[in-house]
Amino acid sequence: MHQLPISQRLEKQRTLREWLQWQLNVADRTIRELEAEEREQQRRREVARAEMMWKLQPARAVEGHPMLHRGGCRMGKGMGLLGKDEVITAFQEFPDLEMCEICNPWGSLGIDRPPPARKLPGGGTP
Repeated sequence: MHQLPISQRLEKQRTLREWLQWQLNVADRTIRELEAEEREQQRRREVARAEMMWKLQPARAVEGHPMLHRGGCRMGKGMGLLGKDEVITAFQEFPDLEMCEICNPWGSLGIDRPPPARKLPGGGTP
């Protein structure tokens, strides 16, 4: 068996190492892209889930009323998400439940028209 000189074997190993490094770089880039796609997919699932739910904001004043928001409403930050059954329970518990005029949660509940305008303490409207 004829063996290559050391210099040629060394050059082949260096070439192989460069090719393997290139392959590793391609694999790393593909992994980063797939991880980014996975994060985006998860974010979209969370947004879609929130849009199908609601949030209940506690009353801000003693004489105020809780306010209902759609799950994705920015006004209802930091609140837990509620399902439709929980919203029905909230309506029973708080008959004067107000609805956010920005995210319009009544449409997602199947209510044809918005509820009457909110009353401010003292009887005025906002």
